[in-house]
Amino acid sequence: MKRIALCLASLLIALLAFSQAPSANYDEAKVPNYTLPDPLVLSNGRPVRDAATWRNQRRPEILELFRAHVYGRGPAPSKRVTFQVASSDPKALGGKAIRKEVWLNFSGMSGGPRASLLVYLPASARGRVPLFLGLNFTGNHTVNSDPGIRLGEIWRNKQRVPASESSRGSAASRWQIERVLDRGYGVATAYYFEIEPDFEGGIQFGVRPLFFKPGQTEPASDDWGAIGAWAWALSRAMDYLETDPAVDARRVILHGHSRLGKTALWAGAQDERFAMVISNDSGEGGAALSRRLFGETILNLNTSFPHWFCRNYAQYNGREDALPVDQHMLLSLIAPRPLYVASASEDLWADPRGEFLSLVAAGPVYRLLGKRDLGTDRMPPPDTPIQTDVAYHLRTGKHDITLYDWEQYLDFAGKHLK
Repeated sequence: MKRIALCLASLLIALLAFSQAPSANYDEAKVPNYTLPDPLVLSNGRPVRDAATWRNQRRPEILELFRAHVYGRGPAPSKRVTFQVASSDPKALGGKAIRKEVWLNFSGMSGGPRASLLVYLPASARGRVPLFLGLNFTGNHTVNSDPGIRLGEIWRNKQRVPASESSRGSAASRWQIERVLDRGYGVATAYYFEIEPDFEGGIQFGVRPLFFKPGQTEPASDDWGAIGAWAWALSRAMDYLETDPAVDARRVILHGHSRLGKTALWAGAQDERFAMVISNDSGEGGAALSRRLFGETILNLNTSFPHWFCRNYAQYNGREDALPVDQHMLLSLIAPRPLYVASASEDLWADPRGEFLSLVAAGPVYRLLGKRDLGTDRMPPPDTPIQTDVAYHLRTGKHDITLYDWEQYLDFAGKHLK
């Protein structure tokens, strides 16, 4: 009865929030005046003037603030996670690639929650290769039409169903795997629903209950949400990649689109093993500044996707100025590693200008650590990338990840990791 009452209360709160949610603002003239928290000022008010103070004091402070108020606290790396190579083909994609499918057994047992990590490596490579790692939305079989990829199961209408042969390769345009291989990089991906299904209540099918305390049945107010779980699994994929002798684990590039861009940023902020991080159209709760109140807002996120963040985040519905962080501070946690933020001109819901200004506001941290910021606070026109030690572009078009985006990411990686 207690559980039913809590569910009814949560539903009532969500319906009330939805009924009170204002229409989205798409007018720059209506963006309120706002002041961003300074990433280079300690919580005691003292300025951060050197890399050691950033590393030892301010960076841990910011991580703690995001854990307490936004994404929640995840578990430490788990020794229970085991890896099992399920299949391998040294002549995949017409001999162009080595393909592997690796089970990530999150509970240490094949019967528990697990995800299949699909790995492609260029067959012509000599020595260890750099690699792009990211989660996919629709199943591994959709990222390429390769008939050797296991179909497995997908989730539809909150139920597991067999994946269909007709869906094979349906998301290939978002992955450009053969182009990436041609440029000398590997690719690794996993279906994010296998880590935790992306709907309220999906927690019961995912990894988070593996870490409940005895007697615990619901997340605490500062426990990790689904984004935290997906980010944690990316680090577990990195654990595997460190064991693969064909992969250069010092040059793993983390990327993600939309909600999985939010995930990539949070994973990259916490796990400094990732050599470079890419955010593609990640928007609110990702790269975009929350205080601008343009497009999607914190209230919209917590109304539509209450399972993504920790429960504490809902305290800031309509109270963005009270949040002790903003997303430029998340971007600053990637420093001094290369960081690419990208937007789309028609994707106003994700606030492209807010994504750009967030990267600008992270610039002082990059400069403190001896790296170059964007070098400008003027947003570039569409299809005019800026690439220094950080990078930004505004692609013409809609909310998507395209060949154009991939070409910029490959060029940026070539400058910093090749």
